[in-house]
Amino acid sequence: MGLDSSDQTSQQQSDNPPASYILAHKDTEFLERDELRPMRIGLELLKPELIQREEGIRSTIVVFGSARLHEPAAAKQTLHEAEAEAARMPHDPACRQHVAIAKRQLDLAKYYDVAREFSRVVSSTCQIDGHCDYVVVTGGGPGIMEAANRGAADVSAKSIGLNITLPHEQHSNPYITPALNFQFRYFAIRKMHFLIRAKALVAFPGGFGTLDELFETLTLLQTGKTESVVVILVGRDFWERLINWQLLVDCGLITQQDLQLFHYAETALEAWDLIARHNGVSST
Repeated sequence: MGLDSSDQTSQQQSDNPPASYILAHKDTEFLERDELRPMRIGLELLKPELIQREEGIRSTIVVFGSARLHEPAAAKQTLHEAEAEAARMPHDPACRQHVAIAKRQLDLAKYYDVAREFSRVVSSTCQIDGHCDYVVVTGGGPGIMEAANRGAADVSAKSIGLNITLPHEQHSNPYITPALNFQFRYFAIRKMHFLIRAKALVAFPGGFGTLDELFETLTLLQTGKTESVVVILVGRDFWERLINWQLLVDCGLITQQDLQLFHYAETALEAWDLIARHNGVSST
């Protein structure tokens, strides 16, 4: 006996339902439409917020720095490889440039260890008795970000990673607490989550991404949009060579007082002491 028209319709809907029949929240093609962008933005804001509440995250410290700076042993190996390549092709200017960059990156590799120690100190000091204060949060990638997440993992503490989908895919480093490993589509919402609970931003040497987050935070402080975040720049020599702060003052583009919006530190303990004093907590 064949199926009547109502049975056929039911069968079609069950096996291969038309887009109109799929529940809206299960229709991924529908959710990807441009008109649904406000909904996607709202969900991307809400999901990490709810999970962090459930995990008891009360305050955070944002750690930024280059994804391209690795621990000293790896940086030394990269230099050896660049020197070997240059020895094989001594007249190649690109090889000479690679050696020069590898030498500078080896000089900066010490900051991997500083970032790791900083996170270890903060996490072991503040994540006690079940409290989750001053939890380290990074962009979730390699380099300085990995070092900071790794320091928290060293002392079995929680840390957060806020990854972003990129054309050249960035993979999460393995030291992020799994339940706090987030992925974002929108830079704007990711930036909001960096600062929602932040008590400090600690910036290590880095590139465009680090500078972007640093200057956005300084702008929020300068304009009074936030008052709770203290900014620490690790490695005074690097930052003063990179940015001519006084030129901005001399040209009347910022005030002398604006230079008080950030502080310098050279070591992990110096950075944590500045943060602790700013927020009125014990650094030990």
